[in-house]
Amino acid sequence: MFSKLKLITGKANRNLAEEVARFAGLPLADIELFKFSNDESFVKINDNVRGADVFIIQPTCYPVNDNLMDLLIIIDALKRASAQRINCVIPYYGYARSDKKDQPRVPITAKLVADLITTAGAHRVITLDLHADQIQGFFDIPVDHLYSIPLFARYFRSIMDLKDVVVVSPDSGGANRARSLAKRLDCGLAIGDKRRISNNDQAILFNIIGDVKGKTTILFDDIIDTGRSLVKIAHALINQGSRRIFAACVHGVLSGEAVSVIEESPIEQLFITNSIPLSDAKRSSKIIQLSIAEMLAIAIKKIHIEESISILFR
Repeated sequence: MFSKLKLITGKANRNLAEEVARFAGLPLADIELFKFSNDESFVKINDNVRGADVFIIQPTCYPVNDNLMDLLIIIDALKRASAQRINCVIPYYGYARSDKKDQPRVPITAKLVADLITTAGAHRVITLDLHADQIQGFFDIPVDHLYSIPLFARYFRSIMDLKDVVVVSPDSGGANRARSLAKRLDCGLAIGDKRRISNNDQAILFNIIGDVKGKTTILFDDIIDTGRSLVKIAHALINQGSRRIFAACVHGVLSGEAVSVIEESPIEQLFITNSIPLSDAKRSSKIIQLSIAEMLAIAIKKIHIEESISILFR
């Protein structure tokens, strides 16, 4: 059993960290984190962390490389300050889509990042909805992989009649994810037959597998980046007679012109979590954020006292 529980955060998602701290009933540790004029990062932890069980809340979202480097430096600072255990709470795991060698002479960057975090001195990782479950195996330390599906399911049950709802996976790769949500909502499932033709979100959709005519559809995916692929599927759903279209994506990267793309699409509302901060420039009446703070706070407190976190999967 660990005597002291400490929460600490970098600059990646301060609002989420503060919300987690409120749910956990703990203050955030005092930390100095800034850049020198030569662009090198500096970290100083002002609180005593000797012998403490420390949880670093730091998604590796935009700017990805800066936030990743800050995470690594914080880990090193904690290790050298004699923290007993260093836990990395990474709600959004950057580079997760580089999880396999699918072309000649390309890296598996998701594995590289896992090695960096482990080598820096982390003892455990807590993350949310990885792009691929097998990324857990890239780490040689324990990984607690949380899922947002219970959160989305509770929310959809509270706001809509589920009688004529169909959950739609944008492609076959996300079918298990969509199936899990459909099972919780006790509704139908459809799958998009999507053929990707570039490294970004440009794709050609050939078909929707499943009955969506006259239905309310919920497009469910782990990440929304530029949004163009999701919107193409939304148009395909319209062509096949879908009555209303909603979208839910765990991680709202929303790069480039994603917000305007969503606003001009047939998607009525987009639901995302606050795993990634939503800047003022990316706010829209169509975009609704659901908070994962309470889930993370429960996970942190359960892990600290060495209890199961299976309650979070119900």
